[in-house]
Amino acid sequence: MNAGDPLLHLDGAVEAEGHGVPAHFGSPLAEQRALEAGDALLSLGHHGVITVAGADRLSWLNSMTSQHLLTLQPGSSTETLLLDANGRIERVMRLVDDGERAWLLVDEGDAAPLTEFLMRMRFALRVEVADVSAEYLTIATFDGGTAAAALRELQPVAEWRDPWGEIAPGGVQYASGEHPAEGWAALQFVLPRAAGERIAELVRVGGTGAAGLLALDALEVQAWRPSRHGEVDERSIPHELDWMRTAVHLTKGCYRGQETVAKVHNLGHPPRRLAQLHLDGFGGELPESGALVYLATEVDDPDARPVGRITRAVLHHEWGGIALALLKRSVPEDAALAVRLGDTGASVAAGQEVIVPASAGGTRRERIAANFSRHRG
Repeated sequence: MNAGDPLLHLDGAVEAEGHGVPAHFGSPLAEQRALEAGDALLSLGHHGVITVAGADRLSWLNSMTSQHLLTLQPGSSTETLLLDANGRIERVMRLVDDGERAWLLVDEGDAAPLTEFLMRMRFALRVEVADVSAEYLTIATFDGGTAAAALRELQPVAEWRDPWGEIAPGGVQYASGEHPAEGWAALQFVLPRAAGERIAELVRVGGTGAAGLLALDALEVQAWRPSRHGEVDERSIPHELDWMRTAVHLTKGCYRGQETVAKVHNLGHPPRRLAQLHLDGFGGELPESGALVYLATEVDDPDARPVGRITRAVLHHEWGGIALALLKRSVPEDAALAVRLGDTGASVAAGQEVIVPASAGGTRRERIAANFSRHRG
């Protein structure tokens, strides 16, 4: 799908193994800074693009996914989740509508199965679904610098603005205090693959720089921004990742998985919780995705049971070694943690920063208990 990615032909490009797009161009930390400033662009050519046209497109997508789409205006961006019957995340869709069609930007490997699912669900509705990944690619950057302006001159067919910077209408944030995503300005542009040489030329002429996937991962981990390829596994529900913030509308009505979403938010608690780990004494070796997390007092015990796993670990240009990890809800929020580095027996200490607290959810039960206490008083 992404054969011959245009940025892979640029000087210094190092391919991300198995993805066919650049992982970096030799200076990952400098690329992070340039990307965050909006002065670099990166290829998401391994991602998929789906279009949904027809008069019923938004109401149809609204009926199946977690976000409220009925009033989505042309040019407005959102994200929505396709859940299974038990509320687990199956697909993540970054969505922008141009007034005639909805553009769904999805992660690698998701376009074909999602298109197949949507085709089965059309019934007699006025919708037309097409996987256009072979014709279009996605280029990412951040607003505020040279890259976005240069890409707009290439007349992209769609521009998606990441909503992660604030809580979406109908959403809820479990993280408390100051959020590191304040001011988050990530963008994704959809352009014809035939424009690949023109995209590469933006870098060659020196007007903007190039970055790789490592740079975007680092910025997302620092901003607590979950992703389909990074944090989602076969058990993930939106509450665990604080994805209720931008991808779920709590009062929109029925859709597949909605009962679980409501039950966990109102009466229960997510079984796991996302946390950011600061890798203390980081010596250059990052834990791999899936590396096991232990209580610091038990990490050297071969019989100890893990309390979580790393989803993504990165070297950030300001914060150093950091990671996102899914932890058991029962792990104390002030517990000292450690991460095992492969099978070497080595480990790295990890300071925990709470993203989703153990108390997340249970909002209706808390109100009932508060009202009971008030009446008794």
